[in-house]
Amino acid sequence: MSATKQRRFRRSMTTAVCAVGATALVSGCTGNTPEPVAAAASGGGQAATANDDPGETVRIGFSAPAADHGWMAGITEAARAEDERYEDVELVVAEGTNDVGAQISQVETFINDGVDAIVLLPFDGAAMTPVALKAMEAGIPVINVDREFSSPFAARATVLGDNYGMGVSAGTYVCSQLADKPDAIVAEIAGIDSLPLTQDRSKGFADALADCGLDVDNRVAAEFTVESGEEVAANLLQAAPQIDAIWNHDDDQGVGVLAAINNAGRSEFFMVGGAGSANAMRSIQADDSVLKATVIYPSTQAADGVRLARLIAQGKRLSDLVQVEIPRQIVLNAPVVTKDNVDQYLDSAFES
Repeated sequence: MSATKQRRFRRSMTTAVCAVGATALVSGCTGNTPEPVAAAASGGGQAATANDDPGETVRIGFSAPAADHGWMAGITEAARAEDERYEDVELVVAEGTNDVGAQISQVETFINDGVDAIVLLPFDGAAMTPVALKAMEAGIPVINVDREFSSPFAARATVLGDNYGMGVSAGTYVCSQLADKPDAIVAEIAGIDSLPLTQDRSKGFADALADCGLDVDNRVAAEFTVESGEEVAANLLQAAPQIDAIWNHDDDQGVGVLAAINNAGRSEFFMVGGAGSANAMRSIQADDSVLKATVIYPSTQAADGVRLARLIAQGKRLSDLVQVEIPRQIVLNAPVVTKDNVDQYLDSAFES
């Protein structure tokens, strides 16, 4: 193994553990192989803009599933935008695929080509774990995005959305809007029930509603598509003649949900979306439908992965943290977007 590979391997296999949670707090950080830090004059900190200064060029391999959903397309677009942002980043983008074997081959190609880091949103986290371990053992730090590997040793850092937090945010907003209706009827249009992410979102929603004395009265599950959203929403509206609030887990399927609502001529309730698409935000901004809010599941996760990969490959740190290591896990926030704050989020939203 070359000296450069050995240095990358030591950095990538660090035992530092630091979780940045949905509330942006840092907890429980330890480390035995500190990464180099450009210390500032006071307190050993780093200037907030120092990390953006050009450094040694790094080649980053990027692989993600096929862009068959607006959110997934947004993931790759945001990653490419980071490539354009930094002159010292060369992003090698593999063709999106839902074939696990093909994605494994993509990562093996990255390893053979000797890239400096890999950002990987796996189609199947467990299935991609062995090849991610292979990359790490070769001294190439892997940044795991969205769908976790089955081994903690398969990634140097992991960037996650907060599915449970999405449910909590949606439920808290619903509670705030129905504070004067203790008997309010709440409906939920979930995604694919067999997926842990859907289960986490539903649990967070139920927990938040329980805190204000409400519960889910009517629940259906769709498949994250426009067609399934319209079908299950039509069934829900037929079964529930009166509704006060609906939480729809996904803004892509929400296009179909809103079509069903319009076809039924229903408007006695408000709806909260999920994931944070641009078309949903524009509707919220225009205040032209029952959709009054959406909860973000960031489509910028891979872009954050690219930034972390650049910092790790260049031996840098997060300038806003005292900790000298890049965190092992970052869990992104799940904010509620309403008419009052939509301008803050619209530019980074994905198109459904």
